[in-house]
Parts: sequence; C-alpha cells; structure tokens
Amino acid sequence: MRSLDTNSKTVYNLGMRPIHGDKLRGHLETIILSALERGEAHGLEILRRLDAAGCGLLHLKEGSLYPALYRLEEAGRIEATWEEEPHGRRGARRRIYRLTTKGKRELAKGREEWSNFVQIIGGVLGAPA
Repeated sequence: MRSLDTNSKTVYNLGMRPIHGDKLRGHLETIILSALERGEAHGLEILRRLDAAGCGLLHLKEGSLYPALYRLEEAGRIEATWEEEPHGRRGARRRIYRLTTKGKRELAKGREEWSNFVQIIGGVLGAPA
C-alpha cells in the first residue's frame, strides 16, 4: 500500500520497514553515485534525492553521508567545488558534488554487483529476484 505525504510530495510504502544506516553498509557509496547521476548537488540535496528514490524509507543521516562523500572525492569518483554565492539564501556556501567519469564506471560496476548479490541471496532465501 502506498501513501503520499502532501507536504514533501514523497510516496511512502506502508507496511515496509525503513532502512537505516547499518543496513546500507557496503552500498552507501554506490547509492550516492546514483543520486549524483541525476546531476550535481549539495549534500542536503543528495539526502533529499535518496529519500525520494527510497520512497521515504531510506533513513540516511548527514553523519554518514559526508564521510562517504569525502571518500568518494578522495578516490576520484566525484568532484566537489564551493558554490560562488548562496544564490538568494542566507548561510554559508555549500559544496557542490558532481559525478566524474571514474564515478560513472564505478556506478555501473556497483549496479552489476548489486544485481548479482540480489540473485544469489534471493536464490539462497528461496525468493529469487
């Protein structure tokens, strides 16, 4: 069953349990790359994209996101620049992240690995994908 939160325009799957940080271990960087495939974004926008793509059930905290962003940047999978101006809002400048060519290759590899994982574990559990 699905429900729409009219404030955020997010569709929630009722009856499904939220996915928290521990269950994302090993997949976090791939899902961040996937969020950036839609275009450059700052950290909070990445969280919004992941929330929307996960139908409100993906509970990722900033404390998990930013270290993963730094690892991805260090590995050359994303690039980050400081925005020039706050663009009509108050507050500090934000770092804007974008996918690199290496990041696109890693995303494709991550998707293939995920597909294999789902097939194997699904077969073991008797619930093939």
